[in-house]
Amino acid sequence: MAIPKQITFVTFDVYGTLIDWETGAADAFVREAAQDGVTLDAAEIVPMFHSVQQQIQAGSYELYAEVLRRTAVQIAKDVGWQLEPSRAGFLPDSVQRWPAFKETNPVLQKVAKKYSVGLISNVDDKLLGQTRRHIPLDFDLVVTAQQVRSYKPDPAHFTECERRIGGKKGWVHIAASYYHDVEPCIKKKIPVIWVNRHGETLEANQKKPDAEVRTLKEAAKLIDVA
Repeated sequence: MAIPKQITFVTFDVYGTLIDWETGAADAFVREAAQDGVTLDAAEIVPMFHSVQQQIQAGSYELYAEVLRRTAVQIAKDVGWQLEPSRAGFLPDSVQRWPAFKETNPVLQKVAKKYSVGLISNVDDKLLGQTRRHIPLDFDLVVTAQQVRSYKPDPAHFTECERRIGGKKGWVHIAASYYHDVEPCIKKKIPVIWVNRHGETLEANQKKPDAEVRTLKEAAKLIDVA
């Protein structure tokens, strides 16, 4: 696959690509734990978050807000923080404060002037609605986990997106997570640009995306948006 010369539709993953969820979620954990006199290392929270959430999402579908509550309870248990389950709502409550990356809105505005734009996200509609206050743009398409009752890397998001667009021709997806977005796009032969913010190195058995960049600005240049 290659980036199509005639692009018509550009979709974006949200959390990690447009929104700095790592800072937002880690800060929420640190603040909540501090109320109990517990000191957490934000740098340790992020990999635990990845691992715990993947395990939960591999089970039967439930709203992302509930996934976050269960994630909070499990991480607290793993670090020895005696968090009352009734307080686990601090994590989904924090989503509305997770910030956009500084480059996000300038890039989105430019891309939207040239192409149709969409969001493909592992979240529920309510939480995404709160997040969209940070990215005030009228998107042409939005596909959430709640709508397809499934979590990426399951292909349901991309299958639904293809159905709504009317095919894969002219469509490019931009995402920061190799596991959640790049891999399923490669399998479905959807051109994908990997925003590899952390400089991850692929293993020998992992297929390369159509393009790899470090920032959204670099991704925009690849689709002829200055």
